[in-house]
Amino acid sequence: MTLQHFMNEAISPWMREEGPDSDIVLSSRIRLARNFSDVSYPILADLEKLEDIQSFFKEEYEHQTFQDYEDFAFIPINDLTSTEKRVLVEKHLISPHLAKNSQAAAAMISKNEQVSVMVNEEDHIRIQLYFPGFQLNKALEKAFEFDDWLEEKIDYAFDETRGYLTSCPTNVGTGMRASVMMHLPALTMTKQINRMIPAINQLGLVVRGIYGEGSEALGNIFQISNQITLGKSEEDIIDDLQSVVRQLIEHERKARSRIMEQSSIKLEDRIFRSYGVLKYSRIIESKEAARCLSNVRLGIDFGLIQDVSRNILNELMVLTQPGFLQQYAKKTLSANERDVLRASLIRERLQLEK
Repeated sequence: MTLQHFMNEAISPWMREEGPDSDIVLSSRIRLARNFSDVSYPILADLEKLEDIQSFFKEEYEHQTFQDYEDFAFIPINDLTSTEKRVLVEKHLISPHLAKNSQAAAAMISKNEQVSVMVNEEDHIRIQLYFPGFQLNKALEKAFEFDDWLEEKIDYAFDETRGYLTSCPTNVGTGMRASVMMHLPALTMTKQINRMIPAINQLGLVVRGIYGEGSEALGNIFQISNQITLGKSEEDIIDDLQSVVRQLIEHERKARSRIMEQSSIKLEDRIFRSYGVLKYSRIIESKEAARCLSNVRLGIDFGLIQDVSRNILNELMVLTQPGFLQQYAKKTLSANERDVLRASLIRERLQLEK
């Protein structure tokens, strides 16, 4: 498995599958933070020690297979161009932090891109495992199994009282961040999301944009995740998150029904105007593209648009990002050049759906 494999396709293979409530929940993710017991955290460790960890992962796990996760590619971050790093971030295979702080850093990614391991990020090891739709319990089960597989060869930093020890105190305990990516256009249109976010935060959860901390909710896509990792079991954290997500799903469905009942013509006009922009624009900025893609996806969910699949929109949400556009063009592009290429690619991909 080579780096080019991950560069060629905007949509990860696992994203082509449908999951429970996939009209609203795009994906479920479990992230586990772990550290070697006998090495200082990356922020303090000697470069030589971090390079030893990097070499360990390459020697032990490159091209290995665990269950359904085949042929792990080992990718040193320092070997990547800035565009290649950006593409991996846009596909959620690595974090912006790993891309920026690449001292002896690496990524280990399965062939289907469902599992990625970030090496020497904020912690020595950060495991990410994704499932399509609303499948937090299944994602947690598989993440535990993968974690156990790594632990066969690694002595984790663990305290009987505090749990897993991590670089940031907010991750101590389970070391787990569970999150779901949700498409919430109706709650955004009705502005209900503005009062829901503070209420969610009070429950020990956090609402972020599509690329996590500090990012915007492009295309009405929100990431909901836990903040508390200490004092609760992984199962309890998942239960709390699932309860809130189920309520959000219910509120989103009700808001969609209400909009369709009260303002169906306005909604249809909004959806088909967005569809027209995507089909015929010659220049389109990323925010406008994300907004239009969100509206068209809603039109697909309502059955108003039947000749475009959800998958193509998932693909376009990544394909139209700056890094992927420049990877596609094989050169650095100005903002205007990106806007022109973005419009061209969207037209081309929508034509292929016919």
